[in-house]
Amino acid sequence: MNTQQRADWLSRFASDTPAYDLVVVGGGITGAGIAAEAAGSGLKVLLIEQQDFAWGTSSRSSKMVHGGLRYLGSGQLGLTRDAVNERQRLMAELPGLIEPLQFIMPHYRRQFPGPRLFGMLLRAYDRIAGVRSRRRLTPADTLNWVPGLNPQSLVAASGFTDAVTDDARLVLRVIDEARHAGAHCLNYVRAEQVLRDQDGRVTGLTVRDNSADNKDASVLTISAPLVISATGAWAGELQRNDGTPMRIRPLRGSHLVVPWSRLPVTCSVSLLHPQDRRPVFAFPWQGATVLGTTDLDHETPLTEEPGISQAEVDYLLRIVDELFPGRAIEEADILSTWAGVRPVVSRSEGKSASQENREHAIWDQQGLVTVAGGKLTTFRLIARETLNHGKDYLPAVQWRPASAPLFRPAPTLARPDHIGHQTWRRLTGSYGPALAGVLDAGATTHIADTDTLWCELTWAAAQADVVHLDDLLLRRSRLGQILPDGAQAWLPAIREHCAGGLGWDDDTWNTEVQRYLALWRNAYALPAQRSQTP
Repeated sequence: MNTQQRADWLSRFASDTPAYDLVVVGGGITGAGIAAEAAGSGLKVLLIEQQDFAWGTSSRSSKMVHGGLRYLGSGQLGLTRDAVNERQRLMAELPGLIEPLQFIMPHYRRQFPGPRLFGMLLRAYDRIAGVRSRRRLTPADTLNWVPGLNPQSLVAASGFTDAVTDDARLVLRVIDEARHAGAHCLNYVRAEQVLRDQDGRVTGLTVRDNSADNKDASVLTISAPLVISATGAWAGELQRNDGTPMRIRPLRGSHLVVPWSRLPVTCSVSLLHPQDRRPVFAFPWQGATVLGTTDLDHETPLTEEPGISQAEVDYLLRIVDELFPGRAIEEADILSTWAGVRPVVSRSEGKSASQENREHAIWDQQGLVTVAGGKLTTFRLIARETLNHGKDYLPAVQWRPASAPLFRPAPTLARPDHIGHQTWRRLTGSYGPALAGVLDAGATTHIADTDTLWCELTWAAAQADVVHLDDLLLRRSRLGQILPDGAQAWLPAIREHCAGGLGWDDDTWNTEVQRYLALWRNAYALPAQRSQTP
């Protein structure tokens, strides 16, 4: 959707009270999945997101599409089985966007878990998946897989396969499918209040355009018998205080991005952190290397962009000290950071953050159905379960088959000679049916030394719901995370390529640049950079 189409929709809402079968509040992976499943079953659906699509947790996850090996270790067999099955489906439907990734767990003398115990866990993991990926590596084999790994007291390593993705791009693919099925999806539209009749049943909600700092924006009324709140850590905002037992525990997971040349890894290398024995990792992503993740109570107000703390930076750098002592990664090497807030549903007091159950939960308050928790990998299962909770408020509907593919494939196009096979595979998975339009939008050359092409940015600026500059540089692309200083040096070239699609005059561009750079320093840079001015 471009800027004019978005304005047309809001104008239509202002002149009428549109009626829908359901309204989904929240444009992350769960909300997008609900909209796609509902629209794909013939329902009239509106999805709204108060910020940008995937703005919250769904663009700041650990990028893993995995079966939850550690959940199997803690006895959560059902969650692991569902996640493994969905992982296999996603890899089959979206090659190029959901890619297999080898995981290596080195085992050191007198450290838990040893290769035998971990091998038993992997055997069960493979059995659930129906695919054997586990392998036992000798110290020599391990060092071939992971050059530079600490060899001191290394006795073996365990290998297995999971998958990695660009989580924001995945959300946008799901939203594209929801729209193709007839859903109306709008970012920067805030849900203000759920409306109810005299018996307390939901009749709709009021919304407001949130795309600019405009307190005078009109309040619009939407009619719907069912509102589904899929807002993650913000899940309690629309709920009535009626004693519903619900406690969302926001947990922050932070990451560091360093140049691949400084820490070259071709697989995900894991260990139990010596400080708290949590599983942490280093893995390749977007041509860089990521270190992650933390798991801490997030006590900053949710109205503020989450950012990494200095203690978390120190904690993550210790991964390199333990695994790659010869690399000596320092803060000066760090390209960017990100911090995501996980909406964990807490069911008991006194648990540490890492001990909390990651399963989702669903509540119904007379037509306001709230879903929170869960994993990126299982978004489709969560979406279908949530819709079943709301079926009594919907017209008679035949749900689309659970086995039906969600994603349409890319058209069959000849790969241009100057685009490499890996880039072509990524493009087909990332854009699907829109691939031809992306290639025609601009230059098919790489931006700096990244794998991103200029045509991707040009197409996104014109066609992919970009309202602010951070939408373009942090979610439609990842240039703000993988180029130094948030891609500041490339901003003039970005404007040149994207000016037509964005349609911003000089004042708007300058305002957006200042807004973006301030946001990047506060949420994606190191803590020491937050007080600096451009």
